[in-house]
Amino acid sequence: MAFQVVISFPPLIGHTTLVTLCGFAYGMPGFFIAAAASVIGASLVFAVLRFFFNKRLRQWSDHNEKWQALESVVRAKGLPLIILIRISPFPPWVYSNSLFASIEAVTLWQFATATLFVFPKLVIHVFIGSRIAALSDGDQRGHMDTQTKIVNGLLIAGGVVLAILTSWVVYNMVQKHIRRLEGIPADVDELAAEAIEDYGEQDRLLRSPSPIDDDRV
Repeated sequence: MAFQVVISFPPLIGHTTLVTLCGFAYGMPGFFIAAAASVIGASLVFAVLRFFFNKRLRQWSDHNEKWQALESVVRAKGLPLIILIRISPFPPWVYSNSLFASIEAVTLWQFATATLFVFPKLVIHVFIGSRIAALSDGDQRGHMDTQTKIVNGLLIAGGVVLAILTSWVVYNMVQKHIRRLEGIPADVDELAAEAIEDYGEQDRLLRSPSPIDDDRV
């Protein structure tokens, strides 16, 4: 659990891998370890980055039109939109944590609540890990007939496909939703969607403000 909390801090990576390892080591009960560590780790990242990098954030966002648009959209739509963005696979987990810490309109309780909606994704990865463990264990594999081995292999492949497909569908749904928000000017919607797309692997809270960023606005 401690490792999973630590890798919630950018620029570290490996959250999905550790969730899968929880399933590999503990079976489906590993979900509870993965879920608790995910919520604790994400909330800790949010609090630390918000406290220590707030000044740097304000210096940067005051000169970035896209970020101002994203903040205004989140402020207007609140928790439902925060949840949608949170369950999106992009930006990845560790950068998603810092993304929300960067948005002043998002409170800790909203962020923690939105993180709970990531649990279905955790279940999939824990399940994949548990099936891989079953096929990797010599004793368990020895008691499996060919049909059972094939079924387990198909379940692993199906879980991977489901995870990828779900991620793709959710990401596209979030982007379309943001671009079509009611009561928000179309140009603001577009800038907000672009802010999420551009965030990617460029963690704004961990970078020093530079004229280059301002010139891109």
